[in-house]
Amino acid sequence: MARPPLEVADLVRAAGDAFIKRNRHWLRWKHIKVLLAIRRCRTAALGGHLDECTRCGHRAPISYHSCRDRHCPKCQTAARDRWIAARRRELLPTRYLHVVFTLPHRLAPLVLQNKKVLYGLLFRTSAETLLEVARDPRHLGAEIGFFSGFFSVLHTWSQQLKIHPHVHCVVPAGGLSLDHTRWVRSRDNYFLPKGVLREIFRGKFIDALKQAFQKGQLRFEGDLKLLAQPKIFAAWLRPLFRRDWVVYLKRPFGGPEYVLHYLGRYTHRVAISNHRLVSMAKSLFAGVILLTTTNSSCCPSRSMNSCVASYCTFFQKASCASVTSAFWPTANAPRSYRFAFSCWVRNNSRK
Repeated sequence: MARPPLEVADLVRAAGDAFIKRNRHWLRWKHIKVLLAIRRCRTAALGGHLDECTRCGHRAPISYHSCRDRHCPKCQTAARDRWIAARRRELLPTRYLHVVFTLPHRLAPLVLQNKKVLYGLLFRTSAETLLEVARDPRHLGAEIGFFSGFFSVLHTWSQQLKIHPHVHCVVPAGGLSLDHTRWVRSRDNYFLPKGVLREIFRGKFIDALKQAFQKGQLRFEGDLKLLAQPKIFAAWLRPLFRRDWVVYLKRPFGGPEYVLHYLGRYTHRVAISNHRLVSMAKSLFAGVILLTTTNSSCCPSRSMNSCVASYCTFFQKASCASVTSAFWPTANAPRSYRFAFSCWVRNNSRK
């Protein structure tokens, strides 16, 4: 792939300092840290190294070190490859299915103020929903979480950088029987009932949200301050019961290798890649054109659109898309947004 003419780092160098100065009242250190890392990535500020041929003595141009920040669009390829290599031994020799659980837009403001708590609830309740429905003899009657072949990948934004929390669950198309003596395979054209998954997911998430409120784990600031009162919070939750939540079941994957190829596109994706930037205005905060597209590289037939946003708007949305460190990979645990409760799944599926 050709090097893009414009990079996110160029925007940070051009307007990052002015953005930080104007928005210090709400920016946290983690947001500033990301902007600083992207600006310094692969520059002399991080140092570099020289490569020299031991035979002829030819010396290549200096290679500057990368920042390795989770949100940097230039630092994800190596981390993604390491993650995929580590996951190969965890996949099962069977078909895999793709299930997506999405939170309603009504919860978006609350998510922005309570990322760690609500993303954790989203992981937990979506996994519990799949395990419970699959265990029901009326549907599959199997333990789908007994092995580590069950992955969940968190996405927090849409193509337009709007808050859109959802998890992509990649689940084996079958599981161990309830007595752990045989493999139960799902039908080719059917896995689990979508309507049942919707109802149980909605009930589990709202119940978990109420418990988090009762334990004082939620923050309410700005326009949400009134929700700190129990009666107002209960009334605010009530409309969530009157609408269907989005649970999407996609067609089955191929074999395990295709699963890894698919996951590789999701696990280390940043909020916006360099290749989506088209041009940049010369005056600060005048505007930057972003390429917002509904298609993926594997489906070029879909339409592609451009939109214009100010530098300030761009950085604000990119900052909101940053994820708490509990859900990104570390050097000691290269798990990406992999299901953070895999131990819980293994332990509880044995009961």
